[in-house]
Formats: sequence, C-alpha cells, structure tokens
Amino acid sequence: MIKRTLPSFDVPPNACDCHTHVFGPPAQFPFTPQRSYTPGEASLEELLALQQDLHLGRVVIVQPSVYGTDNSCTVDALQRLSGRGRGVAVIDEAISDAALDALHRSGMRGVRVNLATAGVSDPAIARRRLAAAATRVAPLGWHVQVYAEIAVIAALQDDMAKVPVPVVIDHFGGAGASAGPAQPGFAALLALVRTGKVYVKLSAPYRSSSHRPDYADVAALARPLIAANADRVLWGSDWPHPGGGHKRGQSLSEIEAFFPEDDGRTLNLLADWAPDPAIRRRILVDNPVRLYDF
Repeated sequence: MIKRTLPSFDVPPNACDCHTHVFGPPAQFPFTPQRSYTPGEASLEELLALQQDLHLGRVVIVQPSVYGTDNSCTVDALQRLSGRGRGVAVIDEAISDAALDALHRSGMRGVRVNLATAGVSDPAIARRRLAAAATRVAPLGWHVQVYAEIAVIAALQDDMAKVPVPVVIDHFGGAGASAGPAQPGFAALLALVRTGKVYVKLSAPYRSSSHRPDYADVAALARPLIAANADRVLWGSDWPHPGGGHKRGQSLSEIEAFFPEDDGRTLNLLADWAPDPAIRRRILVDNPVRLYDF
C-alpha cells in the first residue's frame, strides 16, 4: 500500500495533473526496440488511486518514449477514463490525416517532441522537428509539447514564438534548480511564458533539484515562472517517475526502477510557490481547461 502525503491545501474541483504516463502489460502493449530504457508496469488503476489520494479530478497522459509512435497504450487509458483524461501523442511524418483524426477523437490534444530523452541538443534538428510537428497538428487545434534542455529552449526562442500553435515546455524547461533564475537560457523561458504563446509545466522537480527530499531550491524557478504569467503555467506530477532509477551500464533486458517520489509532497510545494488560492486554481483548473479542451 503506497503511503502519500495528503494535500495541505484545498485542492479545487476538477484540478488536473498535466503530466503522467501509463505503462501497460508488455504482452499487450510491446515496447519499441529503439527505446532507451525498459520500465515496469504502471496501470491506469494505480493512476486513478493517485488521483483520489491527491483530490484531483482530471489528468493528462503523455505518450512515453518507450512506445515510440505506437500510442495504443495511451489511447486505451484515455478511453477508459471516459472524458476525465486528455492525452499527448507521439507521431511521425508518415501518419495519415485519418489516423490523426482518430487520435483526436480518443482525447489527444497535443503532440510531444522529445529531444531530451533522445539526446538531441542541436538547435537545427530541434527547429525542424518543432516546425514539422506544428504544421501537422495545427488543423486539429493541438499544441506541441517540447522536452529539451534549457539551452535548446533558448536557441528556439524565436521559433517557438512564431509557430502557429501553442507550445508547452516540460519540466521547468530543463533548468537546473541549483543554478537559479540567473542561469543561461532561463531568461528566454521567462520571456516566452510572458508572451502568452508558451506554457511551462512545473513538473518533475526531482529532475531539476539537488535538494532531497524537499526540493527547496526549485522555488527559485517556480516563483519567477508563475510571476511571469500565471495563465501559462501548468502543474504535473510526472507519475510514475520514469528515468530516475537509471543505473550506469543498465541493459534493456533489465527493468529500470521508477523514482520513489511522494506525489503529495510535491503537490504541496505548489502552495508555497503560489500561496494565493486564485492563482492555484488558474494553474490547476483554468489553464488545463483552456489548453486541453476539457
């Protein structure tokens, strides 16, 4: 039985966790051979238990990299959520308009460009992938979600401001909390959020922080982002926290452990970063409604 810290504030109705993943049974949903790790199972039922514990009413499931462009596992979870979930897909250039329409009907509302997991740091490659994704999903009214290091975000600042769809940036923009807001690239992230064209996810603080387990240093990133434009800030748990248990030399035949995160504790950080309940409601409810079409 998982013990989680309970919310320390009144979580508003229909609050949304904007960054989760589901990993189904491998026999039913096989992983791509090109993956960089092999996760264990993390079922929709476990995700719903998390939702109940944290008093959350809605959820966004992001297609994990281990499935490549086969979105079957994420689509299956969305169908079983009966409207309380939305998804972010991974696609390639060969996908047909009919397949995109089917993904939209399933509840997908965005497409992810995952540069960090693939180790892409070349701005030229990142620029091409951003533009290609935006062109394909613009007719559907979707957004493009980007996972990249802060230097790549800064290099794509002008491109993100010009693409014809909203852009969502994962995990504090890949910024390191210990370096604080003065680090190279963070000013560009703040500027993008101020424009209103770009959303940023306050998600996965364990990826940014050097302080365990309180992540106190992450406040130096979260507070300026909220102050820049609270209408373009989202919160996400990153459940079940893949990637945090990687071991040097680990082979794909070995299941990589999930990072042992207390999601209630990390949700409660939001009360410190945004002490005004009205601001928290915008982050947890209003912004997700606008972006994900709930």
